Order: sequence, then C-alpha cells, then structure tokens
Amino acid sequence: MVALRQDCVDVDSMAKDNRKNAGRIIALLKKEYPKAGVALKFGEPLQLLVATILSAQCTDERVNAVTPALFKRYRTAKDYANADLKELETLVHSTGFYKNKARNIKAAAAMIVSRFGGKVPEDMADLLLLPGVARKTANVVLGGAFGKVEGIVVDTHVARVSQLLGLTRNKEPAKIEQDLMTVVPRGEWWRFSNCLIAHGRRVCIARRPKCDLCVLNKLCPSSWA
Repeated sequence: MVALRQDCVDVDSMAKDNRKNAGRIIALLKKEYPKAGVALKFGEPLQLLVATILSAQCTDERVNAVTPALFKRYRTAKDYANADLKELETLVHSTGFYKNKARNIKAAAAMIVSRFGGKVPEDMADLLLLPGVARKTANVVLGGAFGKVEGIVVDTHVARVSQLLGLTRNKEPAKIEQDLMTVVPRGEWWRFSNCLIAHGRRVCIARRPKCDLCVLNKLCPSSWA
C-alpha cells in the first residue's frame, strides 16, 4: 500500500510539473508567434479538408502550390465525388502518396454528399467517419474552418517538439494528444498547437535545431544534454 501511494504521489507531482512547464512554454510561444495559425490556404471548410488530407507527409508550401488549380477545377463535394480518379491523381501527384490521397478525397466527398448533404460536418465524430480523416485532420478542420476546438492538433512538429520538451513520453499521436490535453489549458489548445508547429518549422528543426536561438531552451531538457 505504501509503495502504491508513493507511486501516485510521484505521478501527481510529475503532472503538476508538466502543467507548470506547459504554462511557461505557452506564454513564451504566444509572445514569439503572435500570429500563428493554419498555414494551409483555403476559403471554406471543404477546401481546408482537402488541403489537410494532402498535407500528410508533405509540406504546407507544396500543398499551397497545388491547391489553387485543384480548387478551381473542383468547387463542391459533388465535383470531387464525381471526379475522374486519374485526373485527380495527376493534380495532387506532387504532394506524394497521391493515389491514396486522391482516393480518400474522392471517397470523403462522396460520403459528404450522401450522408451530410454536401456540407463538411462540424462534429468530430462525423468527421472521423470520412475516409482519410483521423484526429489530426479533424482537429485542423474544426478549429480552422469552424472555430471549434475539441482537441490538440498533433502533426509531426507537435509530436517531436512536445517530446523534446518532456510534455509527453508517447509516440502515438492519439496518446500524445491525450497527454497534452491534460497539461495544456483547454482555452489554449488551438493556439498551443499552432505555435508549436511554427516553432518546429522555424527553430526546433528536426535535423538542425537552433537551440541557441530558442526561447524555450531554459525549459527544454533536450537542450541541456
């Protein structure tokens, strides 16, 4: 019983430390990236959904270079649902994994037409029914297109940087999200993920982190190694 109680105390203490560090991290990131937001260019929810599906294993810059022609060619969910798959594959080819992405976009659009009246659903559970949509994509669409925040966007930058900061020890996106949701105040979930993404792109770069320029270096265990 004593050992179990001690373990509980240790876990609780760790959680409190992580919440305290998360608060400091958020404050510094908000000051460093006051305008951080979705980097994907879009005009309405369907465009953001398509762009986010394309962003898997691809840079936002590449996606933003591809989507103008795509959005001009297909304007509604019905357009995507009726698209010639080969043509769609050609238009998204440069984003990588183009066959899967084209197939998912077409299938997701078909479901949007048949099940949701041609409109992108505004509910997490409904979004997760769409082919090619996991929690990361659903969180981006909900927050970016509808201003609804039901979780934290966990892309490669958020996963990597949050691990380096000691906010999570998990590697699976769903578990990382759960860890972060326990230490980051709900009102900061959207801002936190966008700031962390910006930081991962500009400073905490995977192969060449600029620790000497990082505003988080005094809070980051990885910078002490």
